[in-house]
Amino acid sequence: MQIISGKFKGRKLLLPTSARPTQNRARIALFNMLESGILESTGNLTVWDAFAGSGAFGIECISRYGASVIFTDVVPESIATVRKNVAAISAETRAKIIQADAIASISGFVSSVDIVFVDAPYDMAEIGRAFVNKLGRAAKPETILIWEQEADNSVEPNADTWDVLRDKTYGRARFLILRKK
Repeated sequence: MQIISGKFKGRKLLLPTSARPTQNRARIALFNMLESGILESTGNLTVWDAFAGSGAFGIECISRYGASVIFTDVVPESIATVRKNVAAISAETRAKIIQADAIASISGFVSSVDIVFVDAPYDMAEIGRAFVNKLGRAAKPETILIWEQEADNSVEPNADTWDVLRDKTYGRARFLILRKK
């Protein structure tokens, strides 16, 4: 896996052994969707990569937009991998890397972020749903949520809380791009 675009394009990313990485073609499509009218401005973005794994989504945002990124994951190996990947591009000043439960961390981070990326393990769809529901109660209006799920086991967002901007499936992955009402 590698960084797709921006300042660090082509740099390889390490993967934790437990991670299920989002395929490059799906990440390319995801960022194309974001850049086709969803992101009104890419200056001074703050991004939360909530179930970070390798940190690929957040690192791509650093590379493309110079974003500040909060990375959280409960798995120590994932946090160690994110640290190595961020250090490899010398972006430590743009990254806050914390071993923490994403759901428990919502109140601490949600008020300062513009984009939240949630990619809970596919075999734990209920964790993703719980995160999105709690985030919906706490997020500021206009917050963008990118929710990756297993296409065959996906869950719908609360229509009273989120506007669906895009809903696309790539292989096993379903991406919902949502905006907080």
